[in-house]
Amino acid sequence: MNWQAAIKGFQNYLKLERSLSGNSIEAYTRDIDKLAQFADSEINKLSPEGIKLADLRRFIIWINELGMIPSSQARILSGIKAFYKYMLMEDLIKADPSELLEAPKIQRKLPDTLSYDEINAIIAAIDLSKPEGPRNKAILEVLYGSGLRVSELTELKLSNLYLDIEFIKVTGKGNKERLVPIGEAAIKALKIWINEARVHVPVQKGEEDIVFLNRRGKRLTRVYIFLMLKELAQLAGIRKSISPHTLRHSFATHLVEGGADLRAVQEMLGHESITTTEIYTHLDREYLKSTIIQYHPRN
Repeated sequence: MNWQAAIKGFQNYLKLERSLSGNSIEAYTRDIDKLAQFADSEINKLSPEGIKLADLRRFIIWINELGMIPSSQARILSGIKAFYKYMLMEDLIKADPSELLEAPKIQRKLPDTLSYDEINAIIAAIDLSKPEGPRNKAILEVLYGSGLRVSELTELKLSNLYLDIEFIKVTGKGNKERLVPIGEAAIKALKIWINEARVHVPVQKGEEDIVFLNRRGKRLTRVYIFLMLKELAQLAGIRKSISPHTLRHSFATHLVEGGADLRAVQEMLGHESITTTEIYTHLDREYLKSTIIQYHPRN
């Protein structure tokens, strides 16, 4: 089997069996492309099924010499392990050469966390007199008030808002849906945007159910939200490295610091486990709702 055919089969597996997003499949493909480049540079032109553990160890040395940092090396190794797991499942190989392959030791760097006062300052920097003001306020309130990923926010649908019972339905990684409690401040901002501002936006065909739209009636991009948040942080005088994920991380941090149960935060964030060794635990909706009401500072 050549590398092109192996990678194509792997892409189909990631899409059909694991239901990964296009971005995730593209990232995995880039990782295996690097291995294919290495294999092609070898004297014997290694095939996907012909690679051994010793070859993979030489590959790690190769990418290290390219100047890749340990975290990037670890991500590539994760892609390789997924690739050979697929090869083994499809009976394309008899043994997994990556099974005993160790990832480089990396230090986990936590993203910056905003204090509650800093989040208030960013929200206060929004000019509500501008047409996009109410929308941008609702965006920040939802990101911080429910801990959503930016991709989950851009795809949020009107039909998945259950504001009367203070929940929203979110589609996360792998198209997995979860119900997330939403606080009073976010609900108020959403209602103002939807009922008073969004009604004046000329909605494009196919975007009728999307909550957050630009002035042309199309859904917002992740890049727009990133740039908008950066600008607001500068206006608020905050010099930290800010991204939409900063609000998600702050959401979780503030809940935990306030005494919230880790499993409840885990469920709200859509993580499968608190750590790689702990079992994923489902919690009832009322407990999740009471947790966010009791511990979230904007409530």
